[in-house]
Amino acid sequence: MKFRAWAVLILAVAFALSPLASDGFNGFTKDQFPVVLDHWPAQPAGWAFSIWGVIYLWLIAGLAYGALRRAEDPDWQAARPALALSLAVGVPWIAVANARPILATVMIIVMAGGAITALLRSGRKDRIWQAGPIGLYAGWLTAASAVAMAVTLSGYGLLSGMASALLLLALALIVALSVQAQRPEIASYPIAVGWALIGIIAANADATYWPVALLAAVGLVALVWRFFRGRRQAA
Repeated sequence: MKFRAWAVLILAVAFALSPLASDGFNGFTKDQFPVVLDHWPAQPAGWAFSIWGVIYLWLIAGLAYGALRRAEDPDWQAARPALALSLAVGVPWIAVANARPILATVMIIVMAGGAITALLRSGRKDRIWQAGPIGLYAGWLTAASAVAMAVTLSGYGLLSGMASALLLLALALIVALSVQAQRPEIASYPIAVGWALIGIIAANADATYWPVALLAAVGLVALVWRFFRGRRQAA
């Protein structure tokens, strides 16, 4: 059992260090796709990706606490396998994303699935160290996986940039609100999704893409409403 705790911590450290092995990643670029678009409305503004710094640090701190203080605690064990899978796929993800967008899209869906599963399986104790960082990680990946799918669909001409953004953003919001309904006490999950939505709103300030900005704004309001509703129910 201790092996699981230390293995997932090592994977988190490797995941955090992975950007150093490449040029980093602030979104897909135009030259990676056969259909060149001037703007991908699904993709948040570049500054939104700065959330990764918080995700890396909080995951490492939380998993270090788990390894040192809760290595064999059943309240922590259920989430570790799914989180380990997500992080293991995430270690090479940036390098893959800079070279093979389709494969990277498949990988980030797996990462998001693992992270959400880990969040739903996370225990009720030590929320700041366990569910908190997992929630931030899972929330951002919920949005990021939808963004990757939208960009790939439009980049290969299967849908327009606007249509793919609206479709996948709606799907991400359905998933996010469903996860939030199951674990309403975990604030970090809607915070991460909300941060991505703010980035999407900022990236689509141009009147041309107002439907995407509007959907993101509606989603942001829904997340906030669901959060406070969950708090009232818990009280």
